[in-house]
Amino acid sequence: MIELTSDTDLRRAWPVLAELRSHLDKHAYMQLLGTMRSEGYRLFALDDGAGITALAGVGIGTNFYYGKYLWVYDLVTTEAERSSGRGASLMRDLENFARTEGCDTIALASGLHRKDAHRFYEDRLGYERASYTFRKTLGESSEG
Repeated sequence: MIELTSDTDLRRAWPVLAELRSHLDKHAYMQLLGTMRSEGYRLFALDDGAGITALAGVGIGTNFYYGKYLWVYDLVTTEAERSSGRGASLMRDLENFARTEGCDTIALASGLHRKDAHRFYEDRLGYERASYTFRKTLGESSEG
């Protein structure tokens, strides 16, 4: 596992991340990435020498229910490498990284429709389904 920090590496990561975040274009990715990195977001990759095969975007935080934790925001293995063990390998590397950073927990959210991902986290990696995540998209307020 390597951390991607240079502009060249971060741009090289775009096609892989786009497999997970298909609603973004490259320009939006670079803009958001700049803001996210200033807020502590870090991007890690597995690279087989021919290119990036898996990516994980993470951040470290602290709260009352996890203590110090590593949050996995993005996890994607290229379509060509799925089911090859790369995702599991990257997650094991992230667990070790979290330990070295003094984290008590590693956590993530996964979309309700991603049943294969849920099986991967629970059956292959030993994660437990702990909660639902709720969201509300905020538009312009109609109150004045």
